[in-house]
Amino acid sequence: MSTFLYRLGRFSYRRKWTVIIGWLVVLCALGAAAVTLMKPFTSSTSIPGTEAQRASDVLGEEFPSGSDGITGQIVFRAAQGTTVTAGPEGEAIRTATARIAKTPGVESVTTPSAKAGNVSRDGRTGIAEVTFTTEKSDEISAASVEEIEATADQARTDGLTVALGGRAFDPVESAAGGAGEAVGVLITLIVLILVFRSLRAAVVPLAMAMVGVALGVLALLTLTSVVDMDSTALMLALMLGLAVGVDYALFIVSRHQTQVRDGMDPEESAGLAVGTAGSAVLFAGATVVIALAALTVVRIPFLAIMGLGAALTVVVAVVLALTLLPAVLGLLGPRIAFSRIPALRRSAHRALDKQRSGAVGVGIRWARLMDRRRWAVLLLGVVGLGVLAVPAADLRLGLSLPSTNAEAVRAQKMTDEAFGPGYGGTLVILVEGDGRKATESAAKEIARTAAELPDVASVAPARLSGTGNAAMVGVVPKSGPESERTEQLLHDIRGARDELEKSKATEINVTGSTAVNLDVAAKLTDALPVYCLVVMGLAVLLLTLVFRSIAVPLKAAVGFLLSLGGSLGVLVAVLQWGWFSSVLGTQASPTVISFLPILLIGILFGLAMDYEVFLVSRMREEYARGKSPVAAMVDGFGHGSKVVTAAAVIMVSVFGSFVFADMQITKGMGLALAVGVLLDAFVVRMCLVPAAMSVLQHAAWWLPRFLHRALPHVDVEGEKLTHQQARPAEADRDLLASRSQGMGGAVPADQRVRPLPQAN
Repeated sequence: MSTFLYRLGRFSYRRKWTVIIGWLVVLCALGAAAVTLMKPFTSSTSIPGTEAQRASDVLGEEFPSGSDGITGQIVFRAAQGTTVTAGPEGEAIRTATARIAKTPGVESVTTPSAKAGNVSRDGRTGIAEVTFTTEKSDEISAASVEEIEATADQARTDGLTVALGGRAFDPVESAAGGAGEAVGVLITLIVLILVFRSLRAAVVPLAMAMVGVALGVLALLTLTSVVDMDSTALMLALMLGLAVGVDYALFIVSRHQTQVRDGMDPEESAGLAVGTAGSAVLFAGATVVIALAALTVVRIPFLAIMGLGAALTVVVAVVLALTLLPAVLGLLGPRIAFSRIPALRRSAHRALDKQRSGAVGVGIRWARLMDRRRWAVLLLGVVGLGVLAVPAADLRLGLSLPSTNAEAVRAQKMTDEAFGPGYGGTLVILVEGDGRKATESAAKEIARTAAELPDVASVAPARLSGTGNAAMVGVVPKSGPESERTEQLLHDIRGARDELEKSKATEINVTGSTAVNLDVAAKLTDALPVYCLVVMGLAVLLLTLVFRSIAVPLKAAVGFLLSLGGSLGVLVAVLQWGWFSSVLGTQASPTVISFLPILLIGILFGLAMDYEVFLVSRMREEYARGKSPVAAMVDGFGHGSKVVTAAAVIMVSVFGSFVFADMQITKGMGLALAVGVLLDAFVVRMCLVPAAMSVLQHAAWWLPRFLHRALPHVDVEGEKLTHQQARPAEADRDLLASRSQGMGGAVPADQRVRPLPQAN
């Protein structure tokens, strides 16, 4: 593999314009396809096969609403001693709803009335439901919203308290954070400048990431023509593509720049960098892709699409790093070595002089410190991550997110105070039978049973469908849709139906938006440990192949679990408990969005294995050369720590910038990934890994003989390529040495061979 990549790197370097123009053609073609074929994003989070989803589908057939338009609620509250259905207040509300019904884009409006069930028991609060002709809130015209708000203002002047809420009046939040992402990109550029000590070298990885993101996003937009895709999938792909695109290019450019500074021919250096660092990039990208693609095993369509979409952007990032990147390096030639900016050029020369003089770097000093304090480091690291993981025991998954719109929050508060928190989370019992009589009898019986259950606020009378083969019963919980008591009520209703189904020869299911969300969360919760086991098994297998060791993969797996636990703990503390919400702009919620933990596992696994490979592979290489285990750990860590640290800082800055986005889902994703990378890179890989390697000594590299014979040799670091490249140079040196003896030791300058520098 390393030899093939070496040839690919040299080819791309020599045929730079062919490669660059080829990628430009691909970019233009994808752009045209996206513009022509893309379809609107969906917001469906249903999971085929769940009870609530099956019942919901039947409910739509048996009780057609006649409208698919999006709805919003206008909450009216009258002053103390008055009601919303009588007197001047009632007249003002009827006038307001009549005016709203005539607003362009509005299909229908329900006026508050006791018969409709949208008036509170004390009569002071009523809810008017507005149904629009469009299916999405962002398709409602601004003029229509302004006219409705003006009508609400008029009702306020008549002495009413009015608030607008619901999906239609809760603005769609921007998926991007604007200034936040700009800050993340700026931090990335600064880190790259510090690493390369060259502005033009720093721009290259950033440019690769931007091209990769553009290609990935355009490809996903094109795929919307054949698959339903949520906008969150696009945001995840953008977030991950930007981060890994910079990191993968960073690893290759860093190797190339070092080799050119040491005097290697730029074309040869590009080939060797792609063959060595590129091999590690290929493996690292493969781990991320496999982890994301493995989301398909949980059989949750929207989650599988998110994973495959993000995996696509990672594939694009890897392919660009192996082809377009060496072509761009060909444009720069030897100028990649040093900057034209005097301060950066002097800084690079000073660093090179220190390296050649044998000065001990920061990475080596840190590794020696980890060796001396290995037991203390292991104890503090494990205990610290364990403490961070404590809140994860309270993790609860759900699909609803708190609104950040003040008006919508006020409307929800007024509704909860007047009707109870369960008003908007009605559970719908669907009864299916073979005739009107049997169906109606079973519906009345299940309604009576439900009314006697704990935490039930009210039960609506059974309503028969037009065919008479189905009936629906609405059950309003006392608690909110995301509460544990509502979840228990759902289980209680399902547990009480078995005997009734047999006696009445009917089928009874529970659905409604609350039941659908709870079923989705339950299935994701059940899938979480299965997926985690799949990923962990994959981690041990892949790292056993790479490092030909038993202890190193197990250590990496334990480290991944520690960083995952700490990340989930921080996620619960911030998103569920509300810690630092005023700083981060988050809203506390009873649950964490259901797909966040499983996405965190997949992405963090891939990135953790990236850092493990880039750090430990060099330790293995030094150990194979005959160094002691501790010396191999120190030297290997010294070579890889700088680039891994820079890559982690870039990851954290990119992911962290999304915490300041408007969309709550994006905030959660950015926070989870930023914290995960921070803990894994700087606690696990920078501290626990060198300390553990120091404790394990020779045992770190032990492999049973039968596995040594059975396992194929995976040359991730391109060690074979380095040796193959070094052998001709050694032969030439031996030949010249023999010639020099016959010439009195003098070798003509044009026949001297510069020794091949060892790849970092």
